[in-house]
Amino acid sequence: MTDTVFDPHQRATIEAAMARIIPSDDGTPGAREAGCIDFLERYLSGLDFIFAKPDGSGFEVLEGRFAEAWMRRIEIMRGKYADGIRDLDARARQRFAAPFQDLSPADQDDVLRALEADGSGAATTLAVSDGLAGPLGEPALQQTSTEVDLDFFPLLVTHTRQGFYADPIYGGNRDAMGWKVIGFPGPASLKEVQEGRYTTLQWFAEGEAEKVKEFHDGL
Repeated sequence: MTDTVFDPHQRATIEAAMARIIPSDDGTPGAREAGCIDFLERYLSGLDFIFAKPDGSGFEVLEGRFAEAWMRRIEIMRGKYADGIRDLDARARQRFAAPFQDLSPADQDDVLRALEADGSGAATTLAVSDGLAGPLGEPALQQTSTEVDLDFFPLLVTHTRQGFYADPIYGGNRDAMGWKVIGFPGPASLKEVQEGRYTTLQWFAEGEAEKVKEFHDGL
């Protein structure tokens, strides 16, 4: 694990971009207030914060091919962020003669819209397991995604959303403010979920809760 992933300029640039993806508005907190940048730096720091243990006691230890696969992922994503930050600054300097972090919110939006419009047309959403993290049937460890296939902008959007809505144990969603924004009374801890004292079934789309219950009843 490394202490930091981004240098101060890189961190400020990504934090500014995240703050435009989920902005604060009329007293409603956004990505900056929720600490989405902290989520991202923790996630990209190494193997220590990938999968939280179900009992909330810490994080799973990845070893062997799991560890090798995840380090490959992390290295690819770090590279995408380094390249993406350079591109953001280059676009900002060309259009507004200043680095991205120094632009007004409106000008930052302009740069981000242009970046999105110039995307390669590659995948813009995440998919389920690509097989890197382990065979089916292993709790949590099979829940991989195709992050490495995303262009920089959709990758940034994905991580901003994750940092805003993921369990606070992952470093973002500070004081559960992302959950509070959408009116979701999340669990006090993952242990509460594991012990069956908390359920999210009431938050499922109509009909989906019944499917989940039937699945668990059949186990």
